[in-house]
Amino acid sequence: MTTFVNAKKYGNYVNGKWVLDDFEDETLNAIRNPANQQEIIGYVHESIIAEVDQAIDAAERSQIAWRNLTGAERGDYLYRVADIFEQKIDMIAETMTREMGKTLFEAKGEAARGVAILRYYAGEGLRKNGDVIPSTDREGLMFTTRVPLGVVGVISPWNFPIAIPVWKIAPALIYGNTVILKPAQESTITAAQLIDCFHEAQLPAGVINLVMGKGSTVGTRLIENQKVNGITFTGSNRVGRIVAKGAIERGAKYQLEMGGKNPVIIAADADLEQAVEATISGGLRSTGQKCTATSRVIVHQSIYDEFKQKLLEKVRKLQVGNGLDEKTWMGPCASKNQWQTVMSYIETAKKEGATLLFGGSTPDDPALREGFFVEPTVFDDVISTMTIAKEEIFGPVLALMKFDSMEEAIHLANDVEFGLSASIFTKDISNMLNVIREVEAGMIRINAETAGVELQAPFGGMKQSSSHSREQGEAAKEFFTSIKTIFVKG
Repeated sequence: MTTFVNAKKYGNYVNGKWVLDDFEDETLNAIRNPANQQEIIGYVHESIIAEVDQAIDAAERSQIAWRNLTGAERGDYLYRVADIFEQKIDMIAETMTREMGKTLFEAKGEAARGVAILRYYAGEGLRKNGDVIPSTDREGLMFTTRVPLGVVGVISPWNFPIAIPVWKIAPALIYGNTVILKPAQESTITAAQLIDCFHEAQLPAGVINLVMGKGSTVGTRLIENQKVNGITFTGSNRVGRIVAKGAIERGAKYQLEMGGKNPVIIAADADLEQAVEATISGGLRSTGQKCTATSRVIVHQSIYDEFKQKLLEKVRKLQVGNGLDEKTWMGPCASKNQWQTVMSYIETAKKEGATLLFGGSTPDDPALREGFFVEPTVFDDVISTMTIAKEEIFGPVLALMKFDSMEEAIHLANDVEFGLSASIFTKDISNMLNVIREVEAGMIRINAETAGVELQAPFGGMKQSSSHSREQGEAAKEFFTSIKTIFVKG
């Protein structure tokens, strides 16, 4: 029998209501702080298939009425959600830090970004949704309009538990779809607090729903249910392939954002101070748990030793600890599984011949023993055939690599199955143009870190990093709507 401490219980949100009263305690899982496993944040429900179907049915029933509102009317609801969310930023950011570990500074920034995304898409309700097209018939009028997919399933990850769900939910809603959110189990409570803002904004019942639980149950049912017209997913490549296969088999639309193995190229003429700061921020912020995180650091051989020295000087000063401590620069891994994954990659790198320059283990501080902490880690002598240079680690690990020519640097940058983000530090315009033209990535940043996505710009990857669709900005309408072509003749 589960013994419960004084922590809140969280259930599904279906058809405009929070559902918890009928749940047995055995269906509740404890969510613990990854910085201190002795602290229970709350208890979340683990749903069964019938509960997923209830949420899907609610979304289907409400979709026509929601679709028939004007874009301005739907936008007014999103503005209202944004205002409510803004009032709760501090509370939600603290929950985020306690639930998945990122520093409070980063959590507040992410929460503020969620507000901005909501307002951006609220305004989208008054922007155009079609074009007039010349007809060969002089008596005819031809134009296009966009119509919603219908019911959309949103499967979101734990590393950005506000920004990613919001940048999927907000465009889905503004374009007339209804939504079922399935958050990652590691960030379920943060998701519940997000959805509560929609509840307070009094969206019509069934327009947005939250179903908690395992991906193997909730995610699989969203993929399989014929009433779900589209699936938008961010997560691992392994699960992404399952989403794609299931959607294809029944003809549903799908959108995948997956892994990255993002390179930064440090050219011979780079501003080293700028490059070092950006490499550390891009690779180690959020404990390296970003799909756009810098992972491979490709440095010109003429400045390699100087860059390495400057990098190590700064990495040694980084403060690891509980994200609620204002002195902390880097928090824990989000879960035990993620910590074990990171540590296994570190051990593999050592066995394959990479030289460990710094980190590679858990901190010595006794106060951190109850958390999933790992030191910021830097490897030298990394070659492109090593596992550490090929596979996504999703942890605070930097792999240093040398190059002699820009052609070699670009080859190294492209020599992985992923193509999400890349950057270069250089003052040479030809180097910039070569990277823009030749590097296979969906986002190229010049003299800036690989991580960093602006909400008004399209976001997505190439190769195995995505399904070749784009999220955010105006590009979001390409997934969440279908084009209808109209011809009128008097």
